Amino acid sequence: MSQPTLDRAREAVEAVYRSESRRVLATLIRLLGGFDLAEEALHDAFAAAVEQWPHDGTPANPRAWLVSTGRFKAIDAIRRRARFDASQAELAERLEAATIRTVPGEAEDIEDDRLRLIFTCCHPALTPDAQVALTLREVCGLTTEEIARAFLTATPALAQRIVRAKAKIRDARIPYEVPALPDLPDRLDTVLHVIYLVFNEGYAASSGDSLTRPDLSGEAIRLGRLLAELLPEPEALGLLALMLVHESRRAARSSPAGELILLDAQDRSLWDRAQIAEGTALVERALASRRIGPYTLQAAIAGVHAAAPTAAATDWAQIVGLYGVLVRADPSPVIELNRAAAVAMRDGPATGLALIDTILGRGDLAEYPLAHSARAELCRWLGKTGDARASYERALDLTRQEPQRRFLERRLAELRD
Repeated sequence: MSQPTLDRAREAVEAVYRSESRRVLATLIRLLGGFDLAEEALHDAFAAAVEQWPHDGTPANPRAWLVSTGRFKAIDAIRRRARFDASQAELAERLEAATIRTVPGEAEDIEDDRLRLIFTCCHPALTPDAQVALTLREVCGLTTEEIARAFLTATPALAQRIVRAKAKIRDARIPYEVPALPDLPDRLDTVLHVIYLVFNEGYAASSGDSLTRPDLSGEAIRLGRLLAELLPEPEALGLLALMLVHESRRAARSSPAGELILLDAQDRSLWDRAQIAEGTALVERALASRRIGPYTLQAAIAGVHAAAPTAAATDWAQIVGLYGVLVRADPSPVIELNRAAAVAMRDGPATGLALIDTILGRGDLAEYPLAHSARAELCRWLGKTGDARASYERALDLTRQEPQRRFLERRLAELRD
C-alpha cells in the first residue's frame, strides 16, 4: 500500500476520533460499566482502526465498528487478567453474555448515551466542582489543562479531582442512567451549568489559535436540545435559546484571516437568521412561563442584540434593564461587568468606567482579561491614553487566546501611533 493511501486512511481515523470518540466512549461506559475499562477499550478500538482501516477501508458505520471492537477488546483484556484474578473471569462472562443478548444494530442507537453520562457525572454524590470537571473531561473531551484554566486551578489538582470523582462513581455504584422524572428538576441546575460551560469554551475558546471551537459549541447545542426535549423546563429552553442566538453570530465574529471582530463592527448579514428565529421562539416560551431564571434573562438580552438591524439601533435601555434583573437573580461580578458595558453605551463611557473601576477596586475580576480590555476600551473612548494602554497591557498579560492577543496588540499599536 502506498504512503499517500496510508496517510489518507490515518487522516480518516483522526477525523472519526475528533467527531465520534466522545459518543463511542459514552456508549462503552454504558456497556462496560465503568470509566477506566471504557477508556482502555476506546484506546484499543482506535488502535485497531489505525491498523485495519488502511487495509480494509473505513467501515460504513465507523461509530458502530468502534463500539463493537472496543467491547470485544475489553472482554479479551479481562479474560487475560482472569488468569490472576477469578473475579475478572466472572466479569468477562457477564459482559460476553450481555454481548450475545444485544440486538444487532444497538451500536447505532446510542444518541442519548452522552446525556445519560452527563447525569452520571452530575450526580449529587459528587461535589459541584467535580461534577463540572468530570463532565467536561469525559463527555466533551476537553483536556485536563483546558479544564484547569477554566477552574483557575493547577492541572495536577484538577486531575486528582477527576480521579476522585471516578472513584466515587465506582465505589458508590452510581447508575449510568437518566434519573426518573420526579428527580430530574433537582439535578437540572448542575446539568445546565455544565452545558453552559461547554458552550462557552466552544463560543470563545479559553486558549489556542482559534477564536471559537465549533465542535464544542455544536455539541453543547445538541445536548441542550436533548435536555429540552426530555425536560422542557423554562431554564432548559432559555439555555438552548441563549446558545442558539449566540451561535448565530459565529461567522461574523472573526475575519477570514481569523481576526477578532467586536459586536458593533460585525457584518450582521452573516448572522444565521434561522438560529435567531428558533432562539427567539424558545425564549418567548420560557418568558411566558413566568418562571424566569438567569439563562432565560441572558437569552432575552442576546435577543435584543439580535433584533437590532444595526449596532446604533440597539435598545441599550432595555438591555440595561434586563441586566439589572439578572444581577439580582444571579449575582456575579461578570454580570456586573456586562451591565457596566451596557450602561456605558446608554449613559456614556464615563459612567460605565466608574462602574468597572468599582468592580476592579473590590478585587473582583482582577485576573479576568475581559474586565481589563473593557476598561481599556472605555478609557480609549474617553481619550485617557495612558490608562487605556495600562489596561490593554494587563489584559494582554492575562489572555491565552491568540486572536484576542492579536486584537489587544493592534489596539496598543493604535495608541502608540
